[in-house]
Amino acid sequence: MKKVFIDGSAGTTGLKIAKRLADRTDIELITLPDHLRKDTAAKKEALNQADIVFLCLPDDAARESVALIENDNTVVIDTSTAHRTADGWVYGFAELVGYDTVKNAKRIANPGCHASGYIALVRPLVEAGILKEGANLNCTSITGYSGGGKNMIADYESAGDLLGAPRLYALSQQHKHLKEMVKLSMLDTTPAFMPIVSNFYSGMQVIVPLFASDINGSIDDIKAVYKKKYTGHVVTYNESADESGFMSSAKLSTLDKMEISVHGNDERITLVARYDNLGKGASGAAIQNMNIVLGADEREGLIL
Repeated sequence: MKKVFIDGSAGTTGLKIAKRLADRTDIELITLPDHLRKDTAAKKEALNQADIVFLCLPDDAARESVALIENDNTVVIDTSTAHRTADGWVYGFAELVGYDTVKNAKRIANPGCHASGYIALVRPLVEAGILKEGANLNCTSITGYSGGGKNMIADYESAGDLLGAPRLYALSQQHKHLKEMVKLSMLDTTPAFMPIVSNFYSGMQVIVPLFASDINGSIDDIKAVYKKKYTGHVVTYNESADESGFMSSAKLSTLDKMEISVHGNDERITLVARYDNLGKGASGAAIQNMNIVLGADEREGLIL
């Protein structure tokens, strides 16, 4: 039986991971009493006892926790932004980087929620030569408010006047997910990124529009790439993903899967990735990564 420790179990992602692990019979969950959660010595002991550690912390705190680990066998799955583009860390998106790569890693950076959809859409097209590495792209990402953590959840649930309508943010084009969006998509350019938070709890829809002049190939070539790439259990291509001509960002709320779809025509094409910002965009992806490391069915504990 493997020992697992969640460092930061009181946050939104940590709570979700803990809930998913509660009924597992193949792991033993290491816990610290509340008065020791921030005690360095107690934390260090737990980190080094664990076979697998989930870090659900702010970036600086995640780096501090990693520095406390002396056990060479401890696998770290970091849900923060701290290590997503760091040397020596594997990006925890097995469908893109390879299942064996994740399985054999000791340091795994869980993908960012917005970044997951963008990379899932763009990287396969770059690898196939349909998109050039210097492509200039736009990306719009609509997310439920739970992605903002406890403070944003509290704001929305107190129902301020301006929170009833979608809100664009990261207006300076400096969103923290952009670095991984560039590196892991295999592009040389940063997209014009428009994240939007809206008045629903969870769910996400990432949209990348393309013109025919942007690509080497056709809309059918793009569909063929996704059909071949996404044949697994968690990320799938859906030929008919819309709901009578509409697409709700909340369609996959509470689920851990991601749905890829392509819309439009040979002149103007819309690429869409739908998933839950707390599922494949956070805790669901973390559990999937743990399952792969353990050699278990990647679907264990996931809601698909």
